[in-house]
Amino acid sequence: MENFQQRPFSIKLWPPSQSTRLMLVERMTKNLSTPSIFSRKNGLLSKEDAEENARQIEEVAFATANEHHEKEPDGDGSSAVQLYAKESSKLMVEVLKRGPQIKNEGLTISDKVTPSLKTFFDISGGRRDFIDEQEAEEVFRPLKEQGNSYTKICFSNRSFGIGAARIVEPILVSLKDQLIEVDLSDFIAGRPEEEALEVMNIFSSALEGCVLKSLNLSNNALGEKGVRAFAALLKSQSSLEQLYLMNDGISEEAARAVCELIPSTEKLKVLHFHNNMTGDEGAIAISEVVRRSPVLEDFRCSSTRVDSEGGCALAEALGTCTHLEKLDLRDNMFGVDAGVALSKSFSGHAGLREVYLSYLNLENEGATALANALKESATSLEILDLAGNDITAKAAPAIAACVAVKQFLTKLNLAENDLKDEGAIIIAKALEDGHSQLEEVDLSTTSIRRAGARLLAQAVVHKPKFKLLNIDANFISDEGIDELKEIFKKSPEMLGPLDENDPEGEENVGDEDEDETKEEEGDENEDGLESKLKHLEVKQEE
Repeated sequence: MENFQQRPFSIKLWPPSQSTRLMLVERMTKNLSTPSIFSRKNGLLSKEDAEENARQIEEVAFATANEHHEKEPDGDGSSAVQLYAKESSKLMVEVLKRGPQIKNEGLTISDKVTPSLKTFFDISGGRRDFIDEQEAEEVFRPLKEQGNSYTKICFSNRSFGIGAARIVEPILVSLKDQLIEVDLSDFIAGRPEEEALEVMNIFSSALEGCVLKSLNLSNNALGEKGVRAFAALLKSQSSLEQLYLMNDGISEEAARAVCELIPSTEKLKVLHFHNNMTGDEGAIAISEVVRRSPVLEDFRCSSTRVDSEGGCALAEALGTCTHLEKLDLRDNMFGVDAGVALSKSFSGHAGLREVYLSYLNLENEGATALANALKESATSLEILDLAGNDITAKAAPAIAACVAVKQFLTKLNLAENDLKDEGAIIIAKALEDGHSQLEEVDLSTTSIRRAGARLLAQAVVHKPKFKLLNIDANFISDEGIDELKEIFKKSPEMLGPLDENDPEGEENVGDEDEDETKEEEGDENEDGLESKLKHLEVKQEE
């Protein structure tokens, strides 16, 4: 509210209206087709050519200015407006200097304008195949154009041999002063190790000294040798903001090499190590990189074979990353101790928005510690994923207390835990009030029956943005399924498939009479449980 009072009359100057953009095109058309000092020397454009060039100049200038504005969305747009005008003027002068040109195979002068202002060169959209010298000469021709404005390159999805690498090498050297984002993911697939390492050395040397903001070396089966093949490039980086090393065979030794070869991570905001064989010792090395990254916002170390010792090391290091917004540690073997250690690091993480902690063997103790810690921090939490952690109803009150105060929550995943009806009903009660942003809840494979399913459905069905309730692979009776369909009759797409549900599962065994008796007892137990939960909010604060 204080911020609002300080800026009561905030005016956004960007983006310009469509009428403003059309007015600029008209003005440039007039300027391009009016006799001038340039036209006396280079010839005068026809009105048709002038209009076509003006239209494309405006589109390029708008795209450039809009990209600039997206990097500072909280500004008033004045700098984007200035850039818009500057780029339009610069391109218009280029056209005037060139003068009219004869159409050649459908290309006009306007086609000469756009390439010079393209900033992203990407070859990843074609076929996944080897690239030879001849094709490399043709494919990378735009990068050789004098005065090009490419700042981002993506060579992913094509496999480079030594020949193609030698073709690209001088091109990369020529772009060294302008590149800020480089994606070399999956660019040596199918090559023998010796050739692949040589290719990596060529690219590393060519790019050495680039002041990069983003570097992606994922999907290259690097191992320690591959990491060290990029030593020249990595050692020269002091301004990296994003580093991706996913699915790279990052072993303990390779992780140590990464820690050794990256001299500065003070500006690093994104660090992704998904799907590597890092292990505990490797995680300890990576934790040193994390510790040296004070502005880290997005850390992913999922599916990396990290056990308790490595998990504790990562948890301690993450405690220093107070700007963290997204944390993904899924599919490791942390266990209870690492879970508790991680909970202690959360106290300073007010900005956490997405937390992925599924399949970490947290059990009740670890899950409870984390839920309690997140309740007191992460004020704008949007995604909470605790699936597959051997959690029972015993931890449900702590999780529910956390969920109840997270009013920005969009997705909650507690699948593959043994919550049963008792736990599911506690969670459902926590979701009843507020949670207007909630979109998805997953309690599949949690041993819930009719009562738990019904209360979950009732808790979410009227949320304005809700999209999916997944409660498949449980033990919901046929009557319970009918109840669910009735609850969601106005929006059946919100109820996920129930193909794996087992109405006669372990929770519903018995003949028809016994089922009816159990149904009645279940309803009575459910009513009793609901009455116990009337003051759940009070208990949560204890």
